[in-house]
Amino acid sequence: MSAPTVTQALQQAAAASLARLDAQMLLLHALGRATHDRAWLVAHDGDLLPAEVALRFTDLCQRRADGESVAYLTGFKEFFGLTLQVDARVLDPRPDTETLVEWALALLDRPMAVADLGTGSGAIALALQSQRPQAQVTAVDASADALDVARANAARLGLPVTFRQGSWLDGDKSHYGLIVSNPPYVAAADPHLAALRHEPLQALASGPDGLADIRQIIQQAPGRLHPGGWLLLEHGHDQAQAVRSLLAAQGFTQVASRRDLAGIERCSGGQWLERG
Repeated sequence: MSAPTVTQALQQAAAASLARLDAQMLLLHALGRATHDRAWLVAHDGDLLPAEVALRFTDLCQRRADGESVAYLTGFKEFFGLTLQVDARVLDPRPDTETLVEWALALLDRPMAVADLGTGSGAIALALQSQRPQAQVTAVDASADALDVARANAARLGLPVTFRQGSWLDGDKSHYGLIVSNPPYVAAADPHLAALRHEPLQALASGPDGLADIRQIIQQAPGRLHPGGWLLLEHGHDQAQAVRSLLAAQGFTQVASRRDLAGIERCSGGQWLERG
């Protein structure tokens, strides 16, 4: 079989039901080019692909069709203007999480200590540190593998985030002006988990209703927040009311939710006015 051209390779990917942008990014990766350099594909649409590139692209397309994310296949993901290295040790950062970052940045109007719980790749912590250099950001994760990924991202980006291994706020004696988290929030029996089988389950599922970890964080946070400090949590598309109720029942004030670009209530938070 003769080697395909750039256009033919992309047409074959489209015939296999791959999204055009995914196919373009995977082909650029197979070619060893930057995944945002789609103009190169247009300029070289008639070029024949070397045999090894064609084979590599076919393999990447097959893995994408099997559910692996483009981020895992290329090893990188853009998040809040940062290029993060990611792999199967951490969740693939979602654009929805930028809603949480934007809310946190609005509250970071002065230097303060910030904790990012369940940091994974470090996406939230690194985004906050990059935008608020005077903040003292601590990133926490129970997974040593995840922390290895996050530390490598911080070192490559030159961002002075502090890292700590632990389960949420267990054993933490520090106090913070802001605590943020994108914790697991999928119900353990949710059928949608099957489509996420390439991502770490412990970073996705959280008890029968998906709220087990959120409950623990809400219970622990008052003891670690300065008076007037805030707790912000990302959650599922249908969990905003439940999370607001948990926050209010714990004694948080100004409890509210923020919507993502799709109009979904994606994160909720509240302010703690007393020392816990």
